[in-house]
Amino acid sequence: MKKILNLEDNVVSVRYFLILMFIAFSFSIAIRMIWVVEFSSVESFRWNNELMINTNDGYYYAEGTRDIINEIHQENDLSPISSPLSKLTAFIQSVLPISFESLILYMPTFFGSLLVLPIMLIARIFKLDQVGFIAALLGSIAWSYYNRTMTGYYDSDLLVVVLPSFFVWGVMYALSKENAHTFFIAPIFAISTLNWHGGTIHIVNGVFILILLYTLIFERKNLYYYKFLSVLVLSLTTLSISVKLVLMLFLVIVYNFYKNKLTDKLIIGITILSAIIYLIFGGIDWIIEILGNVYVTRALHADDLNISLHYFGVVNTVREAGHIPFEIFANRISGHNVIFWFSVVGYILFISRHKLFILTLPMVILGFFALQGGLRFTVFAVPFMAIGVSYLIFLVADKFKEIFSDNLKVYFKYGFVILATIAVLYPNIIHVAGYKVPTVFLKEEVLVLDKLGKIASREDYVLSWWDYGYPIRYYADVKTLVDGGKHDGGANFPVSFALLNNQTAAANMLRLDVEFTELNYKKPCGTSIECMLKHSNIKNPNQLVKALNNKNIQLPKKTRDAYVYLPNRMLNILPTVDLFSNLDLLTGKQKQQPLFFVAKSFNETATSINLGNGIEILKQGGKIKTGNQLANINQFIITEYDEKGILHKNIQQADPNSPIFVIFMKNYNQFLVLDKRLYNSLYIQLFVLENADKDLFEPIILSPLAKVYKLKK
Repeated sequence: MKKILNLEDNVVSVRYFLILMFIAFSFSIAIRMIWVVEFSSVESFRWNNELMINTNDGYYYAEGTRDIINEIHQENDLSPISSPLSKLTAFIQSVLPISFESLILYMPTFFGSLLVLPIMLIARIFKLDQVGFIAALLGSIAWSYYNRTMTGYYDSDLLVVVLPSFFVWGVMYALSKENAHTFFIAPIFAISTLNWHGGTIHIVNGVFILILLYTLIFERKNLYYYKFLSVLVLSLTTLSISVKLVLMLFLVIVYNFYKNKLTDKLIIGITILSAIIYLIFGGIDWIIEILGNVYVTRALHADDLNISLHYFGVVNTVREAGHIPFEIFANRISGHNVIFWFSVVGYILFISRHKLFILTLPMVILGFFALQGGLRFTVFAVPFMAIGVSYLIFLVADKFKEIFSDNLKVYFKYGFVILATIAVLYPNIIHVAGYKVPTVFLKEEVLVLDKLGKIASREDYVLSWWDYGYPIRYYADVKTLVDGGKHDGGANFPVSFALLNNQTAAANMLRLDVEFTELNYKKPCGTSIECMLKHSNIKNPNQLVKALNNKNIQLPKKTRDAYVYLPNRMLNILPTVDLFSNLDLLTGKQKQQPLFFVAKSFNETATSINLGNGIEILKQGGKIKTGNQLANINQFIITEYDEKGILHKNIQQADPNSPIFVIFMKNYNQFLVLDKRLYNSLYIQLFVLENADKDLFEPIILSPLAKVYKLKK
């Protein structure tokens, strides 16, 4: 047993190291299959005989892969045919006999589990194989990392932590070996990391700066460090990959074949020259980007880089970009508050005993930035906090085993390690078991989009909120005005306006937005609203908004059809959608306080219906009570589908002068309480009431979960 485990220095043989790595990898995959077992029998989650994915952004990359495979690309369709993930998926699809739906479903399962490799390799550098094994078990399933690499979470996140972790390992490996033959490992992973996701530039640049400081403080007379820096820094530039590889290869050849002719000053001079190249090609731009980062300079009403019009900034509505409580922060990194603090202690102790481990600090800092920038960043701290708590477990085990006799030391140590490992894994496994994330769309919703794809052409546009942009483009193969990447305030304003204004204004805005979106690709003129203002010679955006209520407004020539996709699920986010257009574009201030309330549970008595939140409908007299205020109801409407799927409405008129409307959607068992503006909006009139203006919109597909209309203007 001692020969296998080599207890004193925590090292195992290469054979057993690979076995432990395989066990950790298999464990990570097995945990990710819990979601599959949970939902594999849910028919509404399946499409083409496979579970659908559970992240909106996944459909962006799926669209790119689809177009790469089919060799189809059209002008201005925003399909990511150049994205690394789409290319990787297309390649795998071409060599493996697996359906496309299954491929994008399980890629996160296997690629996300690769994190166990760099974690264990990093620990092996410090002769801590057993520490690395326990850390790999924890790091691969920690809350935030699991959430973003679970089965079905087909997104660039499946390698966004793995590749930087390999980069950090490559740096540590090269500096620990001090062998010129290891020069290329870290730069190759740096190039791969930057090519995979541009946001990782903060990690690779941060590691470079730390190596530089580490060299100046601890190894300033070690020429190997300067050589390594001169090669590594070239990989961080914005030069093309081929140019970077040529320059790096040239330096490696010089350092290996002309090392006897290189003086100390010449080596330092080459390093300085490489640093200058770095500053010119990317370094200075990175510093400027850090100072102007949107997550640091957050504002309630973002200007979106426009000096005249004030849009509502989407960063204020994205949960992943918002401040998070410390408890959630700690749970997402380690699974529990207590485990997190143990991880921090272990991490600090690890650095104090192995100073090279400080090179992991950029990823840890980026992970801790989640407290300010939002929960999406916590994943970057996961692998090294996992190493920290694992290291602490073995330190404690080694410390207290001494109180036992020699015959019992081994049993105590590994008994303690096993129990402590179970303790740190348990809350994370419980999280996985309870994390019942549904698929992005239900099968019935996909059926609607599939039908739409057979009706519309690839050049047609579909109006819907940006949350649904990518799935719409993937399943219906059409264009969208906004999506998960294009949803700044300027893009969202016309879409929000069209969805939540009267049908005349909505129809006019939709046609304008479609045509000016296409025009903007050919001749950039700013946001769609700015383009509209410039081409109409109207300087005040409020005048333009007012003019849209005119049915006879002059519109640009129609170049393609436009459709409206209205899902039932949008009801839950209407107040958020409203934020983007219910404002004065000159000041950024909200125009009016909307009234919109959805009651999915209520208590009915003989005299009233209590909707919760202090809202109560009084059956006698057609009144509604909100808090201590009593008001008349304009209309009380009951909607109900018959057996053939036809919608029927029972309208009860109370007070035509009241601004308050109440709708009971019987099949959904929910009440809507809303003001006159929202009642007359495109979404309510077309989805909830199916009351389309026949001159403006034609119903194409009507189902309880989603409805599609065609713009007739």
